[in-house]
Amino acid sequence: MPQAYKVLGQVNPNSTNEATLYTVPASTSAVVSSLVVANLAASSTTYRIAVRPAGESLVGKHYVALDVSLPANDSTILTLGATLAATDVVTVRAGNTNVAFSAYGVEIT
Repeated sequence: MPQAYKVLGQVNPNSTNEATLYTVPASTSAVVSSLVVANLAASSTTYRIAVRPAGESLVGKHYVALDVSLPANDSTILTLGATLAATDVVTVRAGNTNVAFSAYGVEIT
């Protein structure tokens, strides 16, 4: 079972709608070891993170973080160890367009 340690996804959404940070490829599983949320602005905001098994439509049960406060010019590093199966999706959303998300981990094929 080959393992590839890598940046799984990075996104700076240009709207306050949900955005896909990472989708697990077919015939692959993944472990998201850490996720960084960075506020690039001089004003506070909020963020959301959800994990959608098999790309399900987003509903409340998928949220792992909901409207968490993020101070101005600050970042949060989440140590997760979240195990994902093929086609699972990590979805993010920010309170403004000045938030960047980065996921790091390993893909297993």
